[in-house]
Parts: sequence; structure tokens; C-alpha cells
Amino acid sequence: MILPASAPGSVASHYDYVLPPGRIARYPVARRDESRLLVVPRADTHAPAARAAERHAGPFRHLRFHQLVELVRPGDILVVNESRVLPARLLGRKPTGAPSEILLLRPTADADRADPRTWEALVRPGGKLKPGRRVVVADDLEVLILDSTEGGGRVVRLECAAPALDALERHGHVPLPPYLKREDEPLDRERYQTVYARDPGSVAAPTAGLHFTPELLAELERRGVVRVALTLHVGLGTFRPVEGEDLVTHDLHPEPYRVGAAAARAINGARRAGGRCWAVGTTVVRALETSADERGTIQAGGGSTRLFIRAPYRFRAVDALLTNFHLPRSTLLMLVAAFGGHARVMDAYRVAVAEGYRFYSYGDAMAVA
Repeated sequence: MILPASAPGSVASHYDYVLPPGRIARYPVARRDESRLLVVPRADTHAPAARAAERHAGPFRHLRFHQLVELVRPGDILVVNESRVLPARLLGRKPTGAPSEILLLRPTADADRADPRTWEALVRPGGKLKPGRRVVVADDLEVLILDSTEGGGRVVRLECAAPALDALERHGHVPLPPYLKREDEPLDRERYQTVYARDPGSVAAPTAGLHFTPELLAELERRGVVRVALTLHVGLGTFRPVEGEDLVTHDLHPEPYRVGAAAARAINGARRAGGRCWAVGTTVVRALETSADERGTIQAGGGSTRLFIRAPYRFRAVDALLTNFHLPRSTLLMLVAAFGGHARVMDAYRVAVAEGYRFYSYGDAMAVA
């Protein structure tokens, strides 16, 4: 079912908003859980007169993130994405001395999972780094261009004596989003990573989780909230803006995910007992909704997801959402609007701009519940 062209949220321009450049958070706050939290009571987007329901869903609240403890209830379950951001940006030189850049996107399908040497990548300058060319990153790390891919990408091989992921940790740079307009710094090694990150594979952080501290997680546990983890490795395609007006023509790049059997049992058990499933970020929403059957039961397993969630969409597995503020016309904003109600969420964004909230990866957060 597709919304008619006149319906709110049905085309890309319905997700435009004006953001003063100074509201983009270029650095994180000093303490993770001191970021602000805009609480947005969720609209019933499937009720009769749904737009009226959006208008009367309750007032917004302005909290600090550590006050999340006031929103959760004993028996709720918090689902996090434990994917770890790779230092996937490699800066080097061709044998001629010309500077070059490699951004690793994902291991190839035939790569060794324990020691991935062959990768899909983006390169710069694209016109010069053709198959057969070589980039020297360090004395113990070189990158050989193997092949070209559709869309101007490359297949590359990491040549190093050490395990490939160890070489990346030594020589790679944190792939910060371009809108930060700065090079990565030592602080980004820690702060552009969640405190529970375990499984390396993302080229962008699952940013909703950046606000948690070990102390806040411990307090939530003391209050009877169960935390479980899944993995979805974030690719650059998630952040690609929708360029045309027709949302139907936009195709998401596949992203690998996995939901373990213990996590699936815990989520299903909590919801059967009346607890709410809190998804920490849009990546968790996409993994859970991909894994859920028609009754909302999570099926353990994994694969790749291209799920593009936009209105109208019936959420089967998620009851509450923690998320950062997203770029205009992005599929992430469209997911949040489908969950909370288009008019409701876009109004929340206007309020956030007016109230001086900080936006994007290192910015503040929203709780839609």
C-alpha cells in the first residue's frame, strides 16, 4: 500500500526542514548521558482520524539522556546494536607520491570472516586508482586495486603481514560523516563508538547508542530493564538522501544483520509478559522488523536487509524508539516519522531547532514512546 501523492509523508520533500549550520554537533558533549533528550509521545498512526490523534498525543518533554530511567518500566527490554565502527578510512600514496584515499565499505562475499583481506571500497581519486594500481598506507600495509564495481567503487585487497583488522586498528582513520567538516581526532576513537560495541563491521556509528554510559546501563538494569544485543553493520547507503520525489524508486543498499537465539527469546518473552521493546536506533528497528513474523514474534537468524520503512507501515516488533536527529530527506527520518507519525515527528524537529538541540551523529536524542 502506497500513500496517495497528496498524503503527508508520501514524497521526499515532505521530509525537508531548515537547520541552521551552527546546530550540527561537530564534537560530542563532555559526558555521553548529559546530551539532551526530547520526549515525543507516539501518535497512533493507525487509529481513525490518525492526523487528529497525532495532534493530541501529548506534550513534548525536555530531559537529559540519563533521565531515560524515568521513561522505562520494569519488564521493558532495551535492544542495542553492538556493531563496532571500523577505522575504515585509509590515507596513503601511490608509488608516484600522489595522495590517495581508500574507504572500506564491506568485506567481499568470499573474504575470510576471521581475517578479511578483500573489500568493496570507495577510492579517491577515482580516475587514477584503476585495477592494478597500488596505494602505500604504511611500511606494513598496502592496498592493491583488484577490480571496478558498479557505481564507481572498487574491489581492493589489503596486503599486510599482520591480521587485516589489526592493521586497520593501527593505520586506519575513523570515517567521520562529512557534515562534521573536520578530520578525525584521537577522541573520536572512543566517542564515535558505543560503550558496548563488540563486533567490528560498521563504517558509521549506530548513533542512538552513543549516549549510554556504563553507569546508566547499570541503573536501567537495577530498575528491572533487560538489555539484549543484536548486530547490524551500518553501511554508507543508509545515509544516502532520497534524490527523487517518489519514495518507491529509492533502493537501500543491503546491510548484514544477525539476531541471536537468546536475544530473540528474551524479546519475545518480555513482550508476552507486557513489557515494551525499546529499540536503540533505527538500525535496531530495521533488524527487528526484518526478523519479525506477522504476529511480531522475532525469529533468530540473520542475513542482509534492504528494508525501507516509510509510512504507511505497521510496526510489529518495536514499541518505543530512541534515536538521534537525522538529515533532511533521509530514509532514517522517514523511518522515525513512520513510527511516531509524520506530522508529530516533523513538529518535534521544528521544536528541536527552536529549542537549540544539537543535531546528527554527535548531537542530542529523541525518545518516541
